[in-house]
Amino acid sequence: MSDQKYNSPEDPYFEDAQADEFEEEELVSKTELKRQAKELHKLGETLVNLTDAHIATIPMDEELADAVAIARRVNKKKDGYRRQLQFIGKTLRNRDTTAIEEALAKLTHQHQAANAAFHALEKARESIIEQGDPAIQKLIEQYPELDRQKLRQFHRQIKKEREKNAPPKAFRELFQYLKDVMHDDQ
Repeated sequence: MSDQKYNSPEDPYFEDAQADEFEEEELVSKTELKRQAKELHKLGETLVNLTDAHIATIPMDEELADAVAIARRVNKKKDGYRRQLQFIGKTLRNRDTTAIEEALAKLTHQHQAANAAFHALEKARESIIEQGDPAIQKLIEQYPELDRQKLRQFHRQIKKEREKNAPPKAFRELFQYLKDVMHDDQ
C-alpha cells in the first residue's frame, strides 16, 4: 500500500481529518492580517499626532505610552520615526484597542460639536447683520437671555463700519456677545 491512499480524497477519514483542522484554526487571510496591521499603524500614528492634553485622556498602558512619547520626540523626517510607528503598530496588535478607539471617537465628536457651535454663532451673526430686527426677534425667542437693545446697537454699528470701511470692531464684539450668551445657555 502506498502512502497516497491514506492521504488521498478516496480515504473515508480524509474529510473528517480535514474538517477537524479547519475547526481548530480560525483562518484569517494574509490580506486581512495586513489590513488589520495597517489600521493599527494608522491608529498609532493618530496617537502620536495628538496634543499633550488629548493624549492624557487616552487609556494606554505604560509600554504603549512610552512608545508614543518616543515617537513624538523623534524627528519625523528620519527613518527612526517610521520604525517607531511600526513598533507602536506591533504593540497595538497585542492589545485590545477598543478603549483607545472609543476615546479617539469621543475627541473627534467633541471637535465636531465645537465646529457646529461655531458655525451656528457665525450664522446667527450674519442673520442679524443682513436681516436686522426679524433675525433679532428669532434669536431672542430661542435665547431669552439676549438683550434686544444691545443686538440692535451692534446691527447699527456694523452697518456704519461697513459704510466707512472701518475695522470690524462691532462685528467681532457681536460674535463674542453671542458666544458668551448662547454658549452659557447650552
